[in-house]
Amino acid sequence: MNGAGKERRVLLLGANGQLGSEFRTLLQDKCELHALTRAEADLSKPEQLRKIVADLEPSIILNAAAYTAVDKAESEPELAELVNTKTPAVLAAEAARYGGLLVHYSTDYVFDGSKASPWIEEDATGPLNVYGKTKLAGEQVIASQGGAYLIFRTSWVFAPHGKNFLLTILRLARERDRLTIVADQKGAPTSALAIARATAQVLDRVSGPEGTNSRSPDWSGIYHLTCAGETTWHGFAEAIVEEAADLLDGRRPEVAPIPSSQFPTPARRPANSVLDNGKLRHQFGVALPHWRQALVEAMAGLRFGQEVARP
Repeated sequence: MNGAGKERRVLLLGANGQLGSEFRTLLQDKCELHALTRAEADLSKPEQLRKIVADLEPSIILNAAAYTAVDKAESEPELAELVNTKTPAVLAAEAARYGGLLVHYSTDYVFDGSKASPWIEEDATGPLNVYGKTKLAGEQVIASQGGAYLIFRTSWVFAPHGKNFLLTILRLARERDRLTIVADQKGAPTSALAIARATAQVLDRVSGPEGTNSRSPDWSGIYHLTCAGETTWHGFAEAIVEEAADLLDGRRPEVAPIPSSQFPTPARRPANSVLDNGKLRHQFGVALPHWRQALVEAMAGLRFGQEVARP
C-alpha cells in the first residue's frame, strides 16, 4: 500500500503464519494494522471473528489464515470446512455489512489437474481432495455475500519460516544421502513474500476514487497469483539443494525422481497445478517474479537468520 493507505484500518488474520508474517513486515508502517494471531482470532470460532470485525470495522480484512493440512483434511473434513468455508462466509458477510474489502487466499487444488495447459480462472473446477473442496466452497460463499472481495488462488507456498516444502527439503538434505521426490506433478512454487508484495500492489491499484467502500466493484473476483515459470516437486527439490550448498555444510544428497504411485498420500494431488496469471496482469498490471528468483530471495532470508533450518 502506498502512503494514501495510511488511514486504512487493516485486520490481518493469521499474523504468525507464512503469509501473515510477511504482511506484518510489509504493512506495519503503511496503514493502521491490527495483526492477530490464531490465539487471538481463531478461524475455527466464526462467532469470535464476527465480533472482532464488528468491533474494529476494518476497511480491509486480509485473511492469511486457513486450514492447510491437505492430507489431514481427509480425516478432519468438518474442521477443514469450518475454517475454509464457514468462517470465510462470516468474514465476507461482515465486510459487506461495514463496506469493507475481504482479501482471501485460495488454491490450485480447486482444479483436478487434467488440463495440459495452465489453468485460467474461468476453467471448470473439480477438486480431488477435501482441502480443495473446502477452499472452492469458500470461494463460492464469499462471492455470494455481495460485498467487495479479492480471492487470490496461489500454489506451492514457501518461505524461510513456518512449515513448508523448502524447509522440509533442507532438513532432509542434512539427514539423508538420497531424497526421492515426486516428479509427475507440476506447478509454480510461490514465495509468501512474493504473494504479500503482489497483494499490496493490487491494494494500491484499488484505492482510487471509489476506494474499497463500493459493494461488488468491477474488480471484485478471483485471480490467479503465482510466481512465473513451472517445475515439478522434484525440480523444486533439486533447485533447493543447489541453492543451499553453503547451508548444507558441503553435503549434496542425490535427488531422485519418482512417480506419485511410489509416494501414496491420503489426499490425491492434481498432476498439473500451473495457473495462468494473465487476468492479474491485465486487470492490475501486477506480475510476480520467476519461482527460481523467489527461491534465491527466500534462501537469502535464511542466511540472514530469519530462521535456522537446522535439526
